[in-house]
Amino acid sequence: MPTPTAARHAAAGTSSLAQRFQQIRGQTERLAQPLSAEDCQLQSMPDASPAKWHLAHVTWFFETFILERFEKNFQPFDASFRVLFNSYYNGVGDKHPRPQRGLISRPNLQQVLAYRAQVDERIQNILELAQTGPDREELQQLLTLGLHHEQQHQELLLTDIKHALSFNPARPGYARQWPLAGISPQPLQWHSFEGGLLEHGFDAALDGAFAFDNETPRHKTYVAPFEIGSRLVTNGEMMAFIADGGYRRPELWLSMGWDWVQTKQAALPLYWQSRTEGGGFQNFTLQGLVQVDAHTPACHLNYFEADAYARWAGARLPTEFEWELAARNVPTPQAQRAEGNFVESGAYHPIALQHRSTGHPAQMFGDVWEWTQSNYNPYPGYKPWEGLVGEYNGKFMCNQFVLRGGSCATPQNHVRASYRNFFPPEAQWQFSGLRLARDIG
Repeated sequence: MPTPTAARHAAAGTSSLAQRFQQIRGQTERLAQPLSAEDCQLQSMPDASPAKWHLAHVTWFFETFILERFEKNFQPFDASFRVLFNSYYNGVGDKHPRPQRGLISRPNLQQVLAYRAQVDERIQNILELAQTGPDREELQQLLTLGLHHEQQHQELLLTDIKHALSFNPARPGYARQWPLAGISPQPLQWHSFEGGLLEHGFDAALDGAFAFDNETPRHKTYVAPFEIGSRLVTNGEMMAFIADGGYRRPELWLSMGWDWVQTKQAALPLYWQSRTEGGGFQNFTLQGLVQVDAHTPACHLNYFEADAYARWAGARLPTEFEWELAARNVPTPQAQRAEGNFVESGAYHPIALQHRSTGHPAQMFGDVWEWTQSNYNPYPGYKPWEGLVGEYNGKFMCNQFVLRGGSCATPQNHVRASYRNFFPPEAQWQFSGLRLARDIG
């Protein structure tokens, strides 16, 4: 039986988690608020999901993994939701085909919001009853995982609705708070690191209390001496790549990348288009159609495009271990993360670097996810979580590359230096860009 002191700490921890639950669940609905019911039904490609599905799926996660496990006399909100809103959990049972999520017109949006409200209330009841119970630790771990899972879907909600709205010839904006202003360009500088046999991966003392299983275990990896760019690659630099025939030069591309260029007839980054008057380019953003700003970080690049640009620039992409080493060697990584352009800014778009580098790389967190040249593989000694949530990350460790740092659509308190995002090399619809690296010696 817990001591009175332990009970007080448990109650305080559960209370804090309850507040975080309310905040994150509320944030998801605020992000969906500018959307109509018709917007929330759109699915523009198999890799994207309707906003309504995101709202329901994250709720399904709490219902399936927490209420079903801990609630006395559990009854589902609707038994059909177990299939409709399952994503990829084979251990849970059947699931609706991912490319057909946009065909789920029923339940409607109001029913999904009612589903969210009921599950929220039931979760709060579970928390009140489990402050000092024997399963408190397991409950808090699953609830924390569910909240980080919901934050991932907050980002996906924004990237998916951006892709869907881009097909509308009226080019409607999700928001009207365009953040860009006249900013002087910042020259690219290089920061050197000696490397060595170094520890990488999640460290609670450095990264906080939570990590996904793919960030563990912490282990040693040899890193050769390298240099890394002081800032992200910009739209202006991508324009120079385009002007130099970058999309027409097979020697710059990986074989699979060149096949992608030929198949897609790719000539510009996703959402870019040539201006009919005055030259230059426009691109579709969550603020609508705007002129491409030369000093803004380039985004919506896939791995092939990032790798080809790096070759053209006489450099390469960093490994994920080089990136993590650079991110951990700034004077105050928490302060730099606090300065990052995350979803809370309301910009929903990368922002140009506004100050000269001061001895360490800038823009390491926020703005765009940064492609690395590292395959998404398990760390030495990796073990997935036990139970149904063991399907969360490990089974995707094939044919994907690691991205680091977060983006303008990522919640600020969701990322850390050890965070490993991953996508297949052809993926463009995420806010993904790049930072250059090069060998020393």
